[in-house]
Amino acid sequence: MREPKVKNLLKYLREYRLESFLGPLFKMLEATFELFIPLVVAKIIDVGIQNRDGLYIVKMGSVLILLGVVGLAASLTAQYFSAKAAVGFSTALRNDLFAHINRLSYSELDRIGTSTLITRMTSDINQVQTGLNLFLRLFLRSPFIVFGAMIMAFTVDVKSAMTFVVVIPALSVVVFGIMLVSMPLYKKVQRQLDKVLLTTKENLEGVRVIRAFNRQEDEISRFQEENDSLVKVQVFVGKISALMNPLTYVIINGGILVLIWIAGGQVDKGVITQGETVALWNYMSQILVELIKLANLIINISKALACAARVQKVFEEKPGITDPENTKNEEDLEAAGACAVEFDNIRFFYQGSREPALEGISLQVKRGETIGIIGGTGSGKSSLVNLIPRFYDVRDGSVRVDGRDVRSYPLKELREKIGVVPQKAVLFAGTLRDNMKWGREDASDEEIYEALRIAQAKDFVDGKGEGLDLRITQEGKNLSGGQRQRLTIARALVRRPRILIMDDSASALDFATDARLRAAIKESTKDMTVFIISQRAASVKNADRIVVLDDGMAAGIGTHSQLFKECAVYREICLSQLSKEEVG
Repeated sequence: MREPKVKNLLKYLREYRLESFLGPLFKMLEATFELFIPLVVAKIIDVGIQNRDGLYIVKMGSVLILLGVVGLAASLTAQYFSAKAAVGFSTALRNDLFAHINRLSYSELDRIGTSTLITRMTSDINQVQTGLNLFLRLFLRSPFIVFGAMIMAFTVDVKSAMTFVVVIPALSVVVFGIMLVSMPLYKKVQRQLDKVLLTTKENLEGVRVIRAFNRQEDEISRFQEENDSLVKVQVFVGKISALMNPLTYVIINGGILVLIWIAGGQVDKGVITQGETVALWNYMSQILVELIKLANLIINISKALACAARVQKVFEEKPGITDPENTKNEEDLEAAGACAVEFDNIRFFYQGSREPALEGISLQVKRGETIGIIGGTGSGKSSLVNLIPRFYDVRDGSVRVDGRDVRSYPLKELREKIGVVPQKAVLFAGTLRDNMKWGREDASDEEIYEALRIAQAKDFVDGKGEGLDLRITQEGKNLSGGQRQRLTIARALVRRPRILIMDDSASALDFATDARLRAAIKESTKDMTVFIISQRAASVKNADRIVVLDDGMAAGIGTHSQLFKECAVYREICLSQLSKEEVG
């Protein structure tokens, strides 16, 4: 499998090139001041303490304080620029990722999964932000201190400084070896995190079902299994990462022992002073601190690169449904008297499926006609109507709207003609007015009330006493199922679409309300082509024509009376649901 090109994400740093330059620059400035501190300390020991010169000690102590203050100012400035670049980068990245996800078709969303996309949007991008921030602050500073300390040690004493030549490569082997082992494991951690998130999401969304079937203990056990797997992987990679500090400390402290042994001999010979020995020890300590920082930085960068690869992988998912490259004027292609919707011998597969979900269906629907679609669970009712707004594309055959193949339409133009009421009634947090204007942004209050009246929702809205300012919580949880369904129908009607698709959108309504709803839609939308998908025979029997689906194929197309006589599948549905009077 081809690895995602993480470097493509660097384009989000273009607007922060100055900050990305200034952050490391000020860190290097701080590091430069830090390298002079051991030399100042050496002077204090060799001159001030040895000669009992208090004034000299105070003078050089003031230099130390000045170096510390200037270094702190440089460090704070570097932190500001690094944080600005990292946060700006992640903000732009998250915005583009969200926009990209919204361009993906249902096929890609089905395959990738909601839980995975949520992890990419939150945890992964946060980890990339942290890694970038640390990279800008430490990636140049730590190597600069390490090699700078070694060079400064050579200016003090070449023989003693040879210890640094051995210690630094040994530390590098440890640091980079652990990094190479841990990087693939961090990818495994993120994959397991997806599974934990999926389990959590399923439990939160299905909490009513879980409690209704008394499966709490089973779900708790399932979650614990997934969580335990995540913990095991994290503990394993944590153990490997934990080797970093003890191994580096062993090497550094061993190096310090050798350094003091050699430097002590040099002091006895008069080659170097006691202060210079302390300076060498300080430089070795600086190397220790910086390599520990570098080790932790590399671990964080390893995590960030793994997360960045996962984010880039989503970007590399190409939308399966896009606008055509060349679109002609609608008037040029719309034939006079063309059907509102036409299915021409279509054959449709869900991604990864070997068997077609729909096969061999042909249907011509005139403008203003009401079409009922009925069939058993899994017969392909929703799949059929999802082809009209091009949520999915057919593999063979074609779907036409107003005489044009839906694949020749710009998506916005096609979907502006269509109002969809999905199976699951989805409302958004905000006011009722806000939710209704999803149908059409410029809709007036009068138009919204008219849509509510047709959808049989006006009475209960008036009963709430807040009118269109009624507050709706996330997913409409403060409303009943029937109320949510009526509001989603009203939202689609506000759009005044040419084609209205009601995908089993009255399942939570009682039969009387359902009948009034169908009568109001038929009376108020004479020029609108309506598709009513339902498992209730009563909801579709008065349609102009009914399409009976059975296992993805059309078992019959016709009026209620025709199908009751000629279609065994439809007759069986009617006899199981309707009385003799209702059948007649």
